[in-house]
Amino acid sequence: MTLVLLLTLLCLAMPVYVYFGYPAILWLLTLGLPDITHRRGEQKPSVALIISCYNEEDVIREKLQNALELDYPQELLQIIVISDGSEDGTDDAVREFENEGIVLIRQEGRLGKTMGINLAMEQVKADITVFSDANAMYASDAIGKLVRNFADLDVGYVVGAALYTDGHEGASARNENLYWRYELAIKAMESRLHSVVGGDGAIYAIRTKLWEPLQQQDINDFVNPLQIIAKGYRGVFDADAKCFEETAGDFDREVARKERIVNRSIRGLMRVGQVMNPTKSGVFSFEVISHKLLRWLIPLFLLVGVAGSVLLAFSGFGLFKLITAGTVLILALTLVGHLSQNRNELPTWIATPYYFVMVNGYAVRGIVKALQGRTQVTWNSARNNETRNSGVSDQ
Repeated sequence: MTLVLLLTLLCLAMPVYVYFGYPAILWLLTLGLPDITHRRGEQKPSVALIISCYNEEDVIREKLQNALELDYPQELLQIIVISDGSEDGTDDAVREFENEGIVLIRQEGRLGKTMGINLAMEQVKADITVFSDANAMYASDAIGKLVRNFADLDVGYVVGAALYTDGHEGASARNENLYWRYELAIKAMESRLHSVVGGDGAIYAIRTKLWEPLQQQDINDFVNPLQIIAKGYRGVFDADAKCFEETAGDFDREVARKERIVNRSIRGLMRVGQVMNPTKSGVFSFEVISHKLLRWLIPLFLLVGVAGSVLLAFSGFGLFKLITAGTVLILALTLVGHLSQNRNELPTWIATPYYFVMVNGYAVRGIVKALQGRTQVTWNSARNNETRNSGVSDQ
């Protein structure tokens, strides 16, 4: 029973460390450090803005108008749209902007966002490449805020702040907003200490010379930054480089998106595994293991911890009786949420446990598929009401 006790305590402590201990340690390690630990400048390098889309007819005109109105010298800004076999009017909408210098690259066959970016990068000659999504509307100074960080020659990529500012008032949007405020705080501390872990598909930039083609199964805004770290560069976060986008506004679509992200990211981390070696990447190894790897494994820690708690509860350990009772309550609330006809209108005391359990459950599915060699390489917009294409590729 001693071994069961120790294993249970370890597994139950791991989620506490990931969600609370890791941010606390980051806060302690960055105490006394300046808000910005790298050099910034006002240089204006040439920039290529790559916008990835699939069936985004509803928003692509607004996105392109937004891009054309950016406060950055137009002669230094190239705008490229990569359409991954769109089947609606997306391509025709983009062609309406040809006279504005916007380039459309159509990828046939639904090969996925990563392969589309590989294709677009073959045409990029600019010093800096910015990656974006069709629904991410940039603040007018976003490009300028991103590129100022490349005045420091040690900076290889820069991540902006994707903010939610939509009309969704449901429980899904509230939980997603809360999660992203938490994430942005962690990104800022990671950046001050060494590097922000991963990019953000809505708004991140790289030195074009550091790009290397990705495999189809790679999630570009995670694997690409890891490759840059492995080359010895830093990745920084700039909270002033802002874009605005909508949540899916729906629980089911949000948690399914989490499955896809974990499914592709955990495979990508294994492919660039040297970043977890402290002798090669220093303190960044602590960041990526704590922020990503251990977080993805939380569902497995919880399963073992709960099983151990039940066993210890039946053996008379009072503390674990409380933990078991708490687990039963959380699962009961999750069931109530699951059976609800309108999950987006759930009260917070039901929505939060439901969201937590479902996200972690889908993360387990993503991990299992990754271990089976099944990786989702195509996507539908989380805002799309059509049936989601599983897009799973057996590799």
